[in-house]
Amino acid sequence: MIEVADKKVLVVGLGLSGRAAARLLASRGAKVTVVDTRTGLDVAGLDDVEVLLGVKSVSNDGFELLVISPGLSPDCELMRSVSRIRTIGEMELGWQCADRPTIAVTGTNGKTTTTQLIDHVLNACGRKSMAIGNIGKPVCDVVSEAAELDYLTIEASSFQLESVREFRPRVAVLTNITTDHMDRYDGMPEYAYAKANIFLYQRPSDTAIVQNEALAYLRTLDCDIAAPTVTFSASSRRADLHLDGDLIVSSLEGWEGPILAMQQTSLRGPHNAENVMATLAVGRELGLPLQKMVHALKTFRAAPHRCELVGEMNGVQFINDSKATNLDAMMKAIESIPCLSDEPNVWLIAGGSDKGFEFHDAGPLLARRVKGAFLIGETSGRMKSAWNLFTNCRPAEDLEEAVQAAAQKAELGDVVILSPACASFDQFSSYEERGNRFKEIVDGLLRTTYSGGHCTPTTTSGDFTINKNTEHQP
Repeated sequence: MIEVADKKVLVVGLGLSGRAAARLLASRGAKVTVVDTRTGLDVAGLDDVEVLLGVKSVSNDGFELLVISPGLSPDCELMRSVSRIRTIGEMELGWQCADRPTIAVTGTNGKTTTTQLIDHVLNACGRKSMAIGNIGKPVCDVVSEAAELDYLTIEASSFQLESVREFRPRVAVLTNITTDHMDRYDGMPEYAYAKANIFLYQRPSDTAIVQNEALAYLRTLDCDIAAPTVTFSASSRRADLHLDGDLIVSSLEGWEGPILAMQQTSLRGPHNAENVMATLAVGRELGLPLQKMVHALKTFRAAPHRCELVGEMNGVQFINDSKATNLDAMMKAIESIPCLSDEPNVWLIAGGSDKGFEFHDAGPLLARRVKGAFLIGETSGRMKSAWNLFTNCRPAEDLEEAVQAAAQKAELGDVVILSPACASFDQFSSYEERGNRFKEIVDGLLRTTYSGGHCTPTTTSGDFTINKNTEHQP
Protein backbone atom coordinates (compact mmCIF):
# COMPACT_ATOMS: atom_id res chain seq x y z
CA MET A 1 0.00 0.00 0.00
CA ILE A 2 1.34 3.43 -0.94
CA GLU A 3 2.24 5.83 1.88
CA VAL A 4 1.57 9.52 1.24
CA ALA A 5 1.47 11.15 4.69
CA ASP A 6 3.55 14.36 4.77
CA LYS A 7 4.63 13.86 1.14
CA LYS A 8 4.46 16.69 -1.34
CA VAL A 9 2.19 15.43 -4.12
CA LEU A 10 1.28 17.02 -7.45
CA VAL A 11 -2.04 16.10 -9.09
CA VAL A 12 -2.33 16.99 -12.79
CA GLY A 13 -5.86 17.57 -14.02
CA LEU A 14 -8.95 18.82 -12.17
CA GLY A 15 -11.53 16.50 -13.66
CA LEU A 16 -13.40 13.79 -11.73
CA SER A 17 -10.26 11.69 -11.32
CA GLY A 18 -8.06 14.59 -10.25
CA ARG A 19 -10.56 15.82 -7.67
CA ALA A 20 -11.00 12.34 -6.24
CA ALA A 21 -7.23 11.80 -6.01
CA ALA A 22 -6.68 15.21 -4.37
CA ARG A 23 -9.37 14.56 -1.74
CA LEU A 24 -7.98 11.12 -0.92
CA LEU A 25 -4.40 12.34 -0.70
CA ALA A 26 -5.36 15.27 1.54
CA SER A 27 -7.36 12.98 3.83
CA ARG A 28 -4.22 10.86 4.26
CA GLY A 29 -2.00 13.73 5.23
CA ALA A 30 -0.32 14.57 1.93
CA LYS A 31 0.57 18.13 0.96
CA VAL A 32 -1.37 18.35 -2.28
CA THR A 33 -1.12 20.74 -5.23
CA VAL A 34 -3.49 20.39 -8.18
CA VAL A 35 -2.77 22.01 -11.55
CA ASP A 36 -4.89 22.30 -14.68
CA THR A 37 -4.39 24.10 -17.99
CA ARG A 38 -7.98 25.36 -17.90
CA THR A 39 -9.25 28.42 -16.05
CA GLY A 40 -12.49 29.19 -14.25
CA LEU A 41 -12.98 25.67 -12.85
CA ASP A 42 -15.02 25.03 -9.71
CA VAL A 43 -12.68 24.30 -6.77
CA ALA A 44 -15.35 23.62 -4.15
CA GLY A 45 -14.52 20.78 -1.77
CA LEU A 46 -10.76 21.22 -2.12
CA ASP A 47 -10.18 23.46 0.90
CA ASP A 48 -7.06 21.59 2.05
CA VAL A 49 -5.54 21.54 -1.43
CA GLU A 50 -3.55 24.17 -3.33
CA VAL A 51 -5.18 24.65 -6.75
CA LEU A 52 -3.38 26.35 -9.65
CA LEU A 53 -5.39 26.98 -12.84
CA GLY A 54 -4.24 28.09 -16.29
CA VAL A 55 -0.92 26.29 -15.79
CA LYS A 56 1.01 25.26 -18.91
CA SER A 57 4.10 23.76 -17.25
CA VAL A 58 5.35 22.92 -13.75
CA SER A 59 8.80 22.78 -12.19
CA ASN A 60 9.66 19.81 -9.96
CA ASP A 61 9.80 22.04 -6.87
CA GLY A 62 10.33 19.13 -4.47
CA PHE A 63 7.31 17.03 -5.43
CA GLU A 64 7.75 13.40 -4.39
CA LEU A 65 4.80 11.94 -6.28
CA LEU A 66 2.81 12.81 -9.39
CA VAL A 67 -0.79 11.63 -9.84
CA ILE A 68 -1.92 11.92 -13.46
CA SER A 69 -5.32 12.23 -15.07
CA PRO A 70 -6.09 9.66 -17.79
CA GLY A 71 -7.50 12.35 -20.05
CA LEU A 72 -4.17 14.14 -20.46
CA SER A 73 -1.94 12.95 -23.27
CA PRO A 74 1.59 12.05 -22.14
CA ASP A 75 2.85 14.20 -25.01
CA CYS A 76 1.20 17.45 -23.90
CA GLU A 77 3.40 20.31 -22.67
CA LEU A 78 2.17 20.06 -19.08
CA MET A 79 2.91 16.35 -18.85
CA ARG A 80 6.34 16.74 -20.41
CA SER A 81 7.26 19.36 -17.81
CA VAL A 82 6.70 16.88 -14.93
CA SER A 83 8.13 13.77 -16.58
CA ARG A 84 10.94 13.35 -14.01
CA ILE A 85 8.63 12.92 -11.00
CA ARG A 86 7.63 9.43 -9.76
CA THR A 87 4.21 8.84 -11.32
CA ILE A 88 1.04 6.94 -10.46
CA GLY A 89 -2.42 7.05 -12.03
CA GLU A 90 -5.58 7.90 -10.08
CA MET A 91 -6.99 4.41 -10.66
CA GLU A 92 -3.94 2.69 -9.22
CA LEU A 93 -3.64 5.15 -6.34
CA GLY A 94 -7.19 4.30 -5.30
CA TRP A 95 -6.64 0.58 -5.86
CA GLN A 96 -3.51 0.52 -3.69
CA CYS A 97 -5.20 2.47 -0.90
CA ALA A 98 -8.38 0.35 -1.02
CA ASP A 99 -6.44 -2.92 -0.89
CA ARG A 100 -9.36 -5.15 -1.91
CA PRO A 101 -9.65 -8.15 -4.30
CA THR A 102 -10.32 -6.75 -7.76
CA ILE A 103 -11.98 -7.70 -11.01
CA ALA A 104 -10.79 -5.36 -13.76
CA VAL A 105 -12.37 -5.03 -17.22
CA THR A 106 -10.95 -3.37 -20.31
CA GLY A 107 -11.53 -3.54 -24.07
CA THR A 108 -12.41 -1.28 -26.96
CA ASN A 109 -16.13 -2.00 -26.70
CA GLY A 110 -18.37 -3.66 -24.15
CA LYS A 111 -16.27 -2.88 -21.07
CA THR A 112 -18.95 -0.75 -19.40
CA THR A 113 -21.74 -3.28 -19.97
CA THR A 114 -19.47 -6.13 -18.86
CA THR A 115 -18.45 -4.23 -15.73
CA GLN A 116 -22.10 -3.61 -14.90
CA LEU A 117 -22.99 -7.25 -15.60
CA ILE A 118 -20.22 -8.53 -13.31
CA ASP A 119 -21.19 -6.13 -10.54
CA HIS A 120 -24.86 -7.08 -10.90
CA VAL A 121 -24.12 -10.81 -10.78
CA LEU A 122 -21.75 -10.50 -7.81
CA ASN A 123 -24.29 -8.61 -5.73
CA ALA A 124 -27.10 -10.96 -6.77
CA CYS A 125 -24.96 -13.87 -5.54
CA GLY A 126 -24.35 -12.27 -2.15
CA ARG A 127 -20.90 -10.78 -2.85
CA LYS A 128 -20.65 -7.06 -2.12
CA SER A 129 -19.24 -5.24 -5.11
CA MET A 130 -19.15 -1.73 -6.53
CA ALA A 131 -18.69 -0.84 -10.22
CA ILE A 132 -16.11 1.94 -10.37
CA GLY A 133 -13.31 3.44 -12.48
CA ASN A 134 -13.83 4.54 -16.07
CA ILE A 135 -17.51 3.70 -15.67
CA GLY A 136 -17.97 7.01 -13.86
CA LYS A 137 -17.02 6.82 -10.15
CA PRO A 138 -13.27 7.29 -9.57
CA VAL A 139 -11.57 4.53 -7.60
CA CYS A 140 -10.17 7.08 -5.14
CA ASP A 141 -13.72 8.06 -4.18
CA VAL A 142 -14.58 4.60 -2.80
CA VAL A 143 -11.52 3.95 -0.63
CA SER A 144 -13.40 4.89 2.55
CA GLU A 145 -16.10 2.30 1.70
CA ALA A 146 -13.79 -0.44 0.43
CA ALA A 147 -13.54 -2.32 3.73
CA GLU A 148 -17.25 -3.19 3.42
CA LEU A 149 -16.81 -4.68 -0.05
CA ASP A 150 -15.84 -8.18 -1.12
CA TYR A 151 -14.65 -6.99 -4.54
CA LEU A 152 -13.83 -3.87 -6.47
CA THR A 153 -15.17 -4.19 -10.02
CA ILE A 154 -13.12 -1.71 -12.02
CA GLU A 155 -13.62 -0.59 -15.60
CA ALA A 156 -10.17 0.39 -16.88
CA SER A 157 -9.54 2.41 -20.02
CA SER A 158 -6.36 2.17 -22.08
CA PHE A 159 -5.48 5.67 -20.84
CA GLN A 160 -5.68 4.49 -17.21
CA LEU A 161 -3.68 1.36 -17.97
CA GLU A 162 -0.82 3.34 -19.52
CA SER A 163 0.42 4.32 -16.06
CA VAL A 164 0.10 1.05 -14.09
CA ARG A 165 2.98 0.28 -11.74
CA GLU A 166 1.73 -2.63 -9.60
CA PHE A 167 -1.94 -2.95 -10.57
CA ARG A 168 -2.83 -6.62 -10.18
CA PRO A 169 -6.47 -7.74 -10.59
CA ARG A 170 -7.46 -11.11 -9.20
CA VAL A 171 -9.45 -11.53 -12.43
CA ALA A 172 -8.70 -9.41 -15.51
CA VAL A 173 -11.06 -9.26 -18.51
CA LEU A 174 -10.30 -8.10 -22.06
CA THR A 175 -13.55 -7.85 -24.04
CA ASN A 176 -12.00 -7.14 -27.47
CA ILE A 177 -9.47 -4.99 -29.32
CA THR A 178 -10.54 -2.96 -32.35
CA THR A 179 -9.40 0.38 -33.74
CA ASP A 180 -9.90 3.32 -31.39
CA HIS A 181 -8.10 6.41 -30.06
CA MET A 182 -5.81 6.69 -33.06
CA ASP A 183 -5.56 10.39 -32.21
CA ARG A 184 -3.57 9.32 -29.12
CA TYR A 185 -1.68 6.21 -30.26
CA ASP A 186 0.69 5.79 -33.18
CA GLY A 187 -1.05 2.63 -34.31
CA MET A 188 -2.93 -0.48 -33.24
CA PRO A 189 0.08 -2.22 -31.64
CA GLU A 190 0.70 0.70 -29.25
CA TYR A 191 -3.01 0.77 -28.34
CA ALA A 192 -3.05 -3.00 -27.81
CA TYR A 193 0.03 -2.88 -25.56
CA ALA A 194 -1.78 -0.35 -23.35
CA LYS A 195 -4.80 -2.68 -23.09
CA ALA A 196 -2.54 -5.66 -22.36
CA ASN A 197 -1.17 -3.84 -19.30
CA ILE A 198 -4.23 -5.12 -17.44
CA PHE A 199 -2.44 -8.51 -17.31
CA LEU A 200 1.06 -7.12 -16.70
CA TYR A 201 1.36 -7.84 -12.97
CA GLN A 202 -0.91 -10.86 -12.74
CA ARG A 203 0.53 -14.11 -11.40
CA PRO A 204 -0.26 -17.78 -12.07
CA SER A 205 -2.72 -17.73 -9.15
CA ASP A 206 -4.82 -15.07 -10.94
CA THR A 207 -7.03 -15.46 -14.03
CA ALA A 208 -7.11 -13.72 -17.41
CA ILE A 209 -10.42 -13.84 -19.28
CA VAL A 210 -9.88 -12.84 -22.91
CA GLN A 211 -11.89 -12.70 -26.11
CA ASN A 212 -10.41 -15.39 -28.36
CA GLU A 213 -9.69 -13.02 -31.25
CA ALA A 214 -8.08 -10.43 -28.95
CA LEU A 215 -5.84 -13.10 -27.44
CA ALA A 216 -4.71 -14.18 -30.91
CA TYR A 217 -3.82 -10.59 -31.75
CA LEU A 218 -1.86 -10.10 -28.52
CA ARG A 219 0.13 -13.22 -29.32
CA THR A 220 1.18 -11.73 -32.67
CA LEU A 221 2.62 -8.86 -30.62
CA ASP A 222 4.45 -11.28 -28.26
CA CYS A 223 2.39 -10.12 -25.26
CA ASP A 224 2.87 -12.69 -22.51
CA ILE A 225 0.12 -13.34 -19.96
CA ALA A 226 1.37 -15.04 -16.80
CA ALA A 227 -2.09 -15.94 -15.51
CA PRO A 228 -4.09 -18.92 -16.84
CA THR A 229 -6.49 -17.81 -19.60
CA VAL A 230 -10.17 -18.50 -20.18
CA THR A 231 -11.41 -17.57 -23.66
CA PHE A 232 -14.79 -16.57 -25.07
CA SER A 233 -16.03 -15.74 -28.55
CA ALA A 234 -19.23 -15.21 -30.51
CA SER A 235 -17.59 -16.46 -33.70
CA SER A 236 -15.06 -19.18 -32.76
CA ARG A 237 -16.10 -22.58 -31.42
CA ARG A 238 -12.54 -23.10 -30.20
CA ALA A 239 -13.12 -20.69 -27.31
CA ASP A 240 -13.95 -22.02 -23.84
CA LEU A 241 -17.29 -20.22 -24.09
CA HIS A 242 -18.84 -19.69 -27.51
CA LEU A 243 -22.11 -18.78 -29.20
CA ASP A 244 -24.11 -21.42 -31.06
CA GLY A 245 -27.06 -19.66 -32.64
CA ASP A 246 -28.74 -18.07 -29.63
CA LEU A 247 -27.10 -20.36 -27.05
CA ILE A 248 -24.02 -19.71 -24.97
CA VAL A 249 -22.18 -23.03 -24.86
CA SER A 250 -19.30 -24.00 -22.56
CA SER A 251 -16.49 -26.54 -22.85
CA LEU A 252 -15.12 -25.66 -19.40
CA GLU A 253 -14.74 -28.56 -16.99
CA GLY A 254 -17.92 -29.04 -14.99
CA TRP A 255 -19.84 -26.63 -17.22
CA GLU A 256 -19.96 -28.64 -20.45
CA GLY A 257 -22.91 -27.86 -22.73
CA PRO A 258 -25.47 -25.05 -23.12
CA ILE A 259 -25.52 -22.46 -20.35
CA LEU A 260 -27.97 -19.72 -21.34
CA ALA A 261 -30.11 -18.60 -24.29
CA MET A 262 -29.57 -14.93 -25.08
CA GLN A 263 -33.27 -14.46 -25.82
CA GLN A 264 -33.83 -15.03 -22.08
CA THR A 265 -31.94 -11.80 -21.41
CA SER A 266 -32.66 -8.18 -22.36
CA LEU A 267 -29.38 -7.98 -24.32
CA ARG A 268 -29.16 -8.43 -28.08
CA GLY A 269 -26.41 -9.06 -30.60
CA PRO A 270 -23.28 -11.22 -30.65
CA HIS A 271 -21.29 -8.47 -28.95
CA ASN A 272 -23.59 -8.60 -25.93
CA ALA A 273 -23.37 -12.39 -25.93
CA GLU A 274 -19.60 -11.96 -25.49
CA ASN A 275 -20.21 -9.59 -22.57
CA VAL A 276 -22.39 -12.25 -20.95
CA MET A 277 -19.77 -14.97 -21.61
CA ALA A 278 -17.06 -12.88 -19.96
CA THR A 279 -19.31 -12.35 -16.95
CA LEU A 280 -20.05 -16.06 -16.64
CA ALA A 281 -16.32 -16.81 -16.81
CA VAL A 282 -15.62 -14.33 -14.01
CA GLY A 283 -18.31 -15.88 -11.85
CA ARG A 284 -16.93 -19.36 -12.43
CA GLU A 285 -13.45 -18.29 -11.37
CA LEU A 286 -14.89 -16.76 -8.18
CA GLY A 287 -16.95 -19.85 -7.38
CA LEU A 288 -20.39 -18.29 -7.85
CA PRO A 289 -23.35 -20.70 -8.25
CA LEU A 290 -24.24 -21.02 -11.94
CA GLN A 291 -28.00 -21.10 -11.33
CA LYS A 292 -27.89 -17.82 -9.40
CA MET A 293 -25.70 -16.22 -12.06
CA VAL A 294 -28.08 -17.20 -14.85
CA HIS A 295 -31.04 -15.80 -12.94
CA ALA A 296 -29.17 -12.52 -12.36
CA LEU A 297 -28.28 -12.26 -16.05
CA LYS A 298 -31.94 -12.66 -16.97
CA THR A 299 -32.90 -9.72 -14.74
CA PHE A 300 -30.13 -7.34 -15.87
CA ARG A 301 -31.07 -4.14 -17.69
CA ALA A 302 -28.46 -2.22 -19.67
CA ALA A 303 -27.51 1.37 -18.84
CA PRO A 304 -28.74 4.30 -20.97
CA HIS A 305 -27.08 5.31 -24.26
CA ARG A 306 -26.28 1.71 -25.28
CA CYS A 307 -28.78 0.64 -27.95
CA GLU A 308 -31.49 2.20 -25.80
CA LEU A 309 -34.99 2.12 -27.26
CA VAL A 310 -36.27 5.67 -26.74
CA GLY A 311 -39.69 5.35 -28.34
CA GLU A 312 -41.77 4.56 -31.42
CA MET A 313 -43.66 6.75 -33.85
CA ASN A 314 -45.78 5.50 -36.75
CA GLY A 315 -44.11 2.09 -36.60
CA VAL A 316 -40.59 3.59 -36.55
CA GLN A 317 -38.26 2.87 -33.62
CA PHE A 318 -35.77 5.46 -32.33
CA ILE A 319 -32.60 4.06 -30.77
CA ASN A 320 -30.06 5.98 -28.68
CA ASP A 321 -26.61 4.42 -29.03
CA SER A 322 -24.59 7.53 -28.17
CA LYS A 323 -22.05 5.39 -26.29
CA ALA A 324 -20.86 4.03 -29.68
CA THR A 325 -17.78 6.26 -29.92
CA ASN A 326 -15.86 4.14 -32.45
CA LEU A 327 -16.55 2.44 -35.76
CA ASP A 328 -16.71 -1.12 -34.43
CA ALA A 329 -19.33 -0.20 -31.83
CA MET A 330 -21.47 1.47 -34.50
CA MET A 331 -21.24 -1.57 -36.78
CA LYS A 332 -22.21 -3.96 -33.99
CA ALA A 333 -25.20 -1.81 -33.12
CA ILE A 334 -26.43 -1.83 -36.72
CA GLU A 335 -25.95 -5.61 -36.96
CA SER A 336 -28.02 -6.13 -33.80
CA ILE A 337 -31.11 -4.45 -35.30
CA PRO A 338 -33.57 -7.02 -36.72
CA CYS A 339 -34.77 -6.78 -40.30
CA LEU A 340 -37.84 -8.54 -41.67
CA SER A 341 -36.61 -8.61 -45.27
CA ASP A 342 -33.43 -8.31 -47.31
CA GLU A 343 -34.01 -4.59 -47.75
CA PRO A 344 -32.23 -2.00 -45.55
CA ASN A 345 -34.34 -0.64 -42.69
CA VAL A 346 -31.89 1.60 -40.77
CA TRP A 347 -31.54 5.38 -40.85
CA LEU A 348 -28.18 6.17 -39.28
CA ILE A 349 -27.17 9.35 -37.48
CA ALA A 350 -23.39 9.44 -37.09
CA GLY A 351 -20.46 11.78 -36.74
CA GLY A 352 -18.73 13.85 -34.11
CA SER A 353 -15.27 14.61 -32.81
CA ASP A 354 -12.49 13.18 -34.99
CA LYS A 355 -10.47 10.39 -33.32
CA GLY A 356 -8.43 9.57 -36.40
CA PHE A 357 -10.53 6.66 -37.74
CA GLU A 358 -10.68 5.42 -41.30
CA PHE A 359 -14.38 4.87 -41.98
CA HIS A 360 -14.25 2.79 -45.19
CA ASP A 361 -14.53 -0.58 -43.41
CA ALA A 362 -18.19 0.08 -42.58
CA GLY A 363 -19.15 0.52 -46.24
CA PRO A 364 -20.34 -3.02 -47.06
CA LEU A 365 -22.47 -3.20 -43.90
CA LEU A 366 -24.05 0.16 -44.66
CA ALA A 367 -24.86 -1.00 -48.18
CA ARG A 368 -26.76 -4.00 -46.77
CA ARG A 369 -28.52 -2.42 -43.80
CA VAL A 370 -28.65 1.39 -44.01
CA LYS A 371 -31.18 3.31 -46.12
CA GLY A 372 -29.40 6.59 -45.52
CA ALA A 373 -27.02 8.36 -43.15
CA PHE A 374 -27.36 11.82 -41.65
CA LEU A 375 -23.91 13.06 -40.68
CA ILE A 376 -23.03 15.66 -38.05
CA GLY A 377 -19.95 17.25 -36.53
CA GLU A 378 -16.27 17.37 -37.46
CA THR A 379 -16.21 14.03 -39.23
CA SER A 380 -19.26 14.52 -41.45
CA GLY A 381 -17.17 15.31 -44.54
CA ARG A 382 -14.82 12.34 -44.13
CA MET A 383 -17.72 10.01 -43.42
CA LYS A 384 -19.55 11.17 -46.54
CA SER A 385 -16.45 10.59 -48.67
CA ALA A 386 -16.05 7.07 -47.26
CA TRP A 387 -19.71 6.01 -47.32
CA ASN A 388 -21.43 7.81 -50.20
CA LEU A 389 -20.79 4.90 -52.60
CA PHE A 390 -22.59 2.54 -50.20
CA THR A 391 -25.56 4.57 -48.96
CA ASN A 392 -27.02 8.01 -49.45
CA CYS A 393 -25.25 10.45 -47.08
CA ARG A 394 -26.52 13.86 -46.11
CA PRO A 395 -24.68 16.32 -43.83
CA ALA A 396 -26.83 17.94 -41.13
CA GLU A 397 -26.15 21.18 -39.29
CA ASP A 398 -26.78 19.62 -35.89
CA LEU A 399 -28.37 16.65 -34.13
CA GLU A 400 -31.87 18.14 -34.17
CA GLU A 401 -31.81 18.61 -37.94
CA ALA A 402 -30.54 15.04 -38.38
CA VAL A 403 -33.26 13.50 -36.20
CA GLN A 404 -36.05 15.46 -37.84
CA ALA A 405 -34.82 14.61 -41.34
CA ALA A 406 -34.49 10.91 -40.48
CA ALA A 407 -37.98 10.88 -38.93
CA GLN A 408 -39.45 12.36 -42.12
CA LYS A 409 -37.77 9.71 -44.29
CA ALA A 410 -38.46 6.67 -42.08
CA GLU A 411 -41.32 4.29 -42.89
CA LEU A 412 -43.16 1.51 -41.07
CA GLY A 413 -40.62 -1.07 -39.84
CA ASP A 414 -37.63 1.28 -40.06
CA VAL A 415 -35.24 2.16 -37.24
CA VAL A 416 -33.61 5.55 -36.65
CA ILE A 417 -30.43 5.09 -34.64
CA LEU A 418 -27.96 7.57 -33.20
CA SER A 419 -24.72 5.57 -33.30
CA PRO A 420 -22.04 8.20 -33.90
CA ALA A 421 -18.82 6.14 -34.26
CA CYS A 422 -17.09 9.23 -32.86
CA ALA A 423 -16.47 11.07 -29.62
CA SER A 424 -18.86 13.88 -28.71
CA PHE A 425 -16.50 16.70 -27.84
CA ASP A 426 -17.00 18.81 -30.97
CA GLN A 427 -20.62 19.61 -30.08
CA PHE A 428 -21.27 18.09 -26.64
CA SER A 429 -19.46 17.71 -23.33
CA SER A 430 -19.96 13.93 -23.20
CA TYR A 431 -21.69 11.03 -24.90
CA GLU A 432 -24.31 11.24 -22.11
CA GLU A 433 -25.16 14.83 -23.02
CA ARG A 434 -25.36 13.84 -26.70
CA GLY A 435 -27.62 10.89 -25.93
CA ASN A 436 -29.86 12.93 -23.64
CA ARG A 437 -30.22 15.58 -26.33
CA PHE A 438 -31.24 12.88 -28.82
CA LYS A 439 -33.86 11.65 -26.37
CA GLU A 440 -35.17 15.19 -25.84
CA ILE A 441 -35.54 15.70 -29.60
CA VAL A 442 -37.27 12.34 -30.09
CA ASP A 443 -39.53 13.00 -27.10
CA GLY A 444 -40.54 16.30 -28.70
CA LEU A 445 -41.43 14.50 -31.94
CA LEU A 446 -43.45 11.91 -30.04
CA ARG A 447 -45.32 14.52 -28.04
CA THR A 448 -46.20 16.42 -31.21
CA THR A 449 -47.38 13.28 -33.01
CA TYR A 450 -49.25 11.76 -30.07
CA SER A 451 -50.46 14.94 -28.36
CA GLY A 452 -54.00 13.65 -28.57
CA GLY A 453 -53.42 9.95 -28.17
CA HIS A 454 -51.22 7.12 -27.00
CA CYS A 455 -47.42 7.23 -27.17
CA THR A 456 -45.29 4.09 -26.89
CA PRO A 457 -43.50 4.24 -23.52
CA THR A 458 -39.79 4.90 -23.38
CA THR A 459 -37.72 1.83 -22.52
CA THR A 460 -34.05 1.05 -21.90
CA SER A 461 -34.30 -2.67 -22.58
CA GLY A 462 -32.24 -2.62 -25.75
CA ASP A 463 -34.47 -5.42 -27.14
CA PHE A 464 -35.44 -4.73 -30.75
CA THR A 465 -37.89 -7.62 -31.30
CA ILE A 466 -40.30 -7.04 -34.19
CA ASN A 467 -43.47 -9.14 -34.46
CA LYS A 468 -44.63 -10.54 -37.78
CA ASN A 469 -47.54 -8.11 -37.78
CA THR A 470 -44.87 -5.34 -37.91
CA GLU A 471 -45.78 -3.95 -34.48
CA HIS A 472 -42.63 -3.31 -32.45
CA GLN A 473 -42.26 -4.61 -28.92
CA PRO A 474 -39.89 -2.94 -26.38
